[in-house]
This record gives sequence, C-alpha cells and structure tokens, in this order.
Amino acid sequence: MDALKTLLEQQPLMTLFLTIAAGYFVGEINVKGFSLGVGAVLFVALAAGWFAPKAAPAPMIGTLGLSLFLYTVGVQYGKQFFLGLTSAAGRRANLLALVGVLCAGAVSIATQKIMQLDPGYALGLFSGSGTSTAALQAAIAVLGNDNAAVGYSVSYPFGVAGPILLLYLAFAILSPKIDTASGAGLDILEIALRNPDFRGKTLSEALAALPADVQIVAVRSAHHNAPASPELVLAENDVVLAVSPNQDALAEARTRLGEAAPGRVLRDRGDLDYLRVFASRANVVGRPLGELALPDGSIVAHVRRGDADILPRPELMLEYGDRVGLLTKRAMFPTLRTFFGDSIKGTAEFSYISVGLGMALGFLAGALQIPLPGFGKLALGLCGVLIVALVLGKLRRSGSINWTMPLPANLVMRNLGLTIFLAQVGMASGPKFAATVSQTGLLMLGLGALVLLALAVPILILGLLVYRLPYDEVAGIVAGACGNPAILAFANKLTPTDRPDIGYAMIFPAMTIVKILFVDIVPKLM
Repeated sequence: MDALKTLLEQQPLMTLFLTIAAGYFVGEINVKGFSLGVGAVLFVALAAGWFAPKAAPAPMIGTLGLSLFLYTVGVQYGKQFFLGLTSAAGRRANLLALVGVLCAGAVSIATQKIMQLDPGYALGLFSGSGTSTAALQAAIAVLGNDNAAVGYSVSYPFGVAGPILLLYLAFAILSPKIDTASGAGLDILEIALRNPDFRGKTLSEALAALPADVQIVAVRSAHHNAPASPELVLAENDVVLAVSPNQDALAEARTRLGEAAPGRVLRDRGDLDYLRVFASRANVVGRPLGELALPDGSIVAHVRRGDADILPRPELMLEYGDRVGLLTKRAMFPTLRTFFGDSIKGTAEFSYISVGLGMALGFLAGALQIPLPGFGKLALGLCGVLIVALVLGKLRRSGSINWTMPLPANLVMRNLGLTIFLAQVGMASGPKFAATVSQTGLLMLGLGALVLLALAVPILILGLLVYRLPYDEVAGIVAGACGNPAILAFANKLTPTDRPDIGYAMIFPAMTIVKILFVDIVPKLM
C-alpha cells in the first residue's frame, strides 16, 4: 500500500484522472433507481485525498475546471437568464432561493450560540452547506484565521450529497410529470383555406389571427408551391403548410382557416423541396434569421438545436452546429449548402478568441473590489466569470466576434470542467475532512447536515407544495441555491429539460453574492 501511495503522490495528474474514472464508475451504480452520477467523483476524490494527501493537484486546476463550467453555462443560457429576471417567475425563484440561504444562515448562527461553537466553525458550516468557496474565502478574511475551513470541510460533502438525495426522494415520492414539449419537435399540418374571412388578406394579416406559436412556411396556390412571404395574398382554396410545437395550436389554426388537406403541399416537390444543412459558416452564425439574405425562393422551415426543434422566427439567432431545414428549389441546393457552410465539423468548432476574451473579462470582473459602505469591499471571485458569460450569452455576437459555441462542444467542455473541479476539490479536502471528523466525532457531521437541510428543504416545500411549481424548475432553484454543479448535473439526469440549467444560471450569481454578504456582515453583529 505504501508503494501505491507513493506512486499516487508522485503523479498527481495521473491520480486526478484515475479519480475521475473511478468516480464515474461508482456514479453509474444504480440502487433501486438512485445513482450519484457525476457527484460520485467528489466522494471518490475525498477518499483518494485521505489515502494519498500529497496527491492533490494544484488548486489552479480546480479553479480552471469550475471556471470552464460556469462560462459554458453562462454563454448557453444568457438570454433565458435575463428574460427570467424580468419575469414574475424569475423573481419568485430568486425569492425562494433567498429564503433557503437565509434559513441556513439562521441555523448556523443558532448552532453557534447553542453549542458555543467558534464563530469560524459556524460560518464554515454555512459556507460548506452552500458549497461556496467565495463565502469561505470571505469568512477567513473577515475573521483573520482558518477556523472557517474546518466547518467548511465537514459540511461541503453534505452540501453536495444532501441536495442530490433530497431531489431523488422528492422525485420518487411525488412522481412528477415532466413537461418535455420544448424538446419534442415541431408538428406540421397542411390546411386548405375555406374561411372567406381570410380571402384577399396578406399572409402577415392571416398570421396575426392565428395562435402565436403557429407559423406558415409555404403556400400552395394554382397548383404551385411557393415559400411563405408576409406580402403574399391568400385566395380561396389555397393550401398553407403550418408548423408549430403545439398540436392544439395547429388544430385551432385549422378550425379558423378551413380544413386539413394532407399531402397537397408535401407530395409535390416540383417547385419546393426540402434540404437540411449545418450552420457552420461564420457569416451566418450569431445573426438573426431575419437578417440573412437567403437566395430567392428559399425559406427556413425549422431549426434543430441539440434535441429540440425551434420555430424559425426572424429574431432567432443561429449557432454553430444548428441544423437548418429549408424549403427551396432543388437547383438551389448547392448554393444554400455554400451559404450556410454545411460542415459537420461546425458542431465542434468555436472561436477560441471569444472564449479567451470572455474568460479574461470574467476573471477581471471577479477580481474587482466593490465597496460596500459599512462592510468593506466585496469581490465576486469566480461568480464574475458566470456573470460576464451570461451577458455575452445574451449579446450572442459583438461585431465579428461570436460569443456562442455549438451545443455539443459546450456540453463536452462543461462536463470536463465539472469533473476536473470535483476531483481536485475532493482530493484537496480529503485530509482535512478526515482530520475534522476524527477530532469532533459525529457532532460537526450532524451540524453540517442540519445546516444543509435548512437550506434545501424550505425551497422544496415552498416550491413543490406551496407554489406547486414544476419539479424541474424547483430542481434548478435548489441547484442554484446550493451552488455545486454536481447537483445541477443530477437534476439534469432526472429531468430531460433545460429548466434546471436556466434556474441554476438565474439563481447562482445572486445567491453567491448573498452568501458573501452574510459572512461579511454576521461577524460584525456577533
């Protein structure tokens, strides 16, 4: 065993990747439907760090992994983040997360008073239950000692495993129905115009009278198919090709316009044929569809991004790797392939210039000292990377710089960063975790679990039972309030929607600031 320990400590990078492999192996073990997934990497890393204390890689490796994770989440969900902040649902989600964080803070203070704990231990329990390294750093700076690291090392594992277990139990008990309509694709319907009220109206006028999520992409008139255009005038017995993610909306459109006419448009490929291409050319990526100068007689029928089909609205911006469905003449196929690039390599290509600039701006934002009257200065740390990424994700493009990246490449970089972070932080925390448990026995473990329950349980109760929010939305709020990416990864495993990712991106920045402010303010009041 000594020889193995020596080998692991002499080869920290080898140990890091062995830990990742072993963690994923353990994470795939399924016990009655429950598995830890990527979260198991942390617990295997704790064991590896305890066994070979000197094997932990440099902290910068973990920082790099976490920053990659935060950046890729931000650029992917920037638009949804800012939409959420301006909505009632977004404000409610942040309020639920705030309730949980403040409850955890209150319990940590109560345990300090009742158990006569060192204030550093109490603030460490709070920081660890919320898996906030930034809050730990703030606590150490305010108190002037490392006592907070003791409480942090004990409660951090609970801050990861606890929410995962609670989310699983809530899922198993409530058996929620997850609405996956956003990823189910688009339905099409050919409708013959029978309603005289639409005769002589332009297509834009007709669309205004239809459900909002219905779009017309082609019109058949006088035995010829033509791409839809706003100024096209409809006539009786014309047939329109309508698309929508909602079957009920298509049924409503059919009722208003006339009757179904299956095959009238799709069987005739003489005037319009279907072509699907990859968006891989820099000139089309990051630009709204409405700004693209498509060849005459061509129209975008739908866009498929990842596993979801998206309505081709004029404001929709293309991303690298999008699959664009077009209706056009067959003679235009080569021209359109050139126009969009149509290279499968585009699913893995992105601008390293944009990633480098974006990450650099994020680190700069995190290093800025924000003065708070009466409480000193606030530094956002790695939260600055996420905030900058969210802004860039909303902008999508600045001049010739495209800030987005293909979804497959984003997911690979995101998961790689996550696993490297969990492995490094676990290996570094293993020795201190083992030492703390051996010195304090079960007391600190129990207090760490208590603070974690105070953080996660109020969010679950209020979200699922009081407000009756969708499970995947509440899972995102819990992940954002607790902070650790492993919780988000587990929520994504349970729910095949993007709501957990959006909730995490919407909650995490604000709650990180709240946790930092809490550990800055509380010592001054004790």
